[in-house]
Amino acid sequence: MSVVHSIPHPVEAKSRDLVPSRYALKIGEIDVMVISDGVLPIPFEVMSTNVAPAGRAAWLDNMLLPETFDWAVNVVVVRSGDQTILIDSGLGGVFEGFPRAGQLVKRLEDAGISLASLTDVVLTHLHMDHVGGLLGEGVKEQLRPDVRMHVAASEVAFWESPDFSRTVMPPPIPDVLRVTAKRFLADYSSQIRQFDEEVEVAPGVVARRTGGHTPGHCVVRIASGTEALTFAGDALFPVAFDHPDWQNGFEHDPEEAVNVRLRLFKELAASGELLVATHVSFPSVGRVAVDGDAYRWVPGYWDY
Repeated sequence: MSVVHSIPHPVEAKSRDLVPSRYALKIGEIDVMVISDGVLPIPFEVMSTNVAPAGRAAWLDNMLLPETFDWAVNVVVVRSGDQTILIDSGLGGVFEGFPRAGQLVKRLEDAGISLASLTDVVLTHLHMDHVGGLLGEGVKEQLRPDVRMHVAASEVAFWESPDFSRTVMPPPIPDVLRVTAKRFLADYSSQIRQFDEEVEVAPGVVARRTGGHTPGHCVVRIASGTEALTFAGDALFPVAFDHPDWQNGFEHDPEEAVNVRLRLFKELAASGELLVATHVSFPSVGRVAVDGDAYRWVPGYWDY
């Protein structure tokens, strides 16, 4: 007699994920796991502030997407030697209006990763969807007292008196960003380890400041043997492959953010190494290829 496995009823399955939320791979001898913190609904207009409506509409039509759709929020856990490193922390559960994000703590637990096991945290920048996961109830108490929080010195300096004059964000986002960054800096002041341009967080794990999106925005490159992967944070969004010159309203220096994207794309296309980015659809593991005057996202094949 054959056995039929039915799909769980939504009520029965509400405590379990119905879609994959973590993806593990090896970079040489280093373990890497991409974890989904959920998704954020963001109007596409905010992601293309220097583009005419017709240009936005054409791209959305080509991608079969509505004006407002869900952007992924990805974080990464890295194990190198005796260190376990969290790169960014997602949105956390402290902001109203984003019910499908803020899943980090639960999904770390589902992956068998305890907050107490983290030796280091690297923050690409201090926007709320990158530090919010560290501000949830009980999170700080579960972390090791000696956990190291790596943040670029220029990022810390910026949030002491942030300038939003070149951003195009809907209210009340700027105020929320300001309050969130200040809270993080206050709550974790004794654990923050500032770096100038580059720091080796663990063997083969290097954070490098790029600027652009925020003054201290950084990317993290993981390299072991002949393999490498770069976590690009918010240096790029999905539309950037087709239109690297399109600016988004969260960029504090829009022109420099474009330069950062172009340099990063050129480097990644030349090296062929893997790329993961915060807002590229989960699992966000792929490569960059040159496509005429722009670039092309080449998703990696899932390794079962």
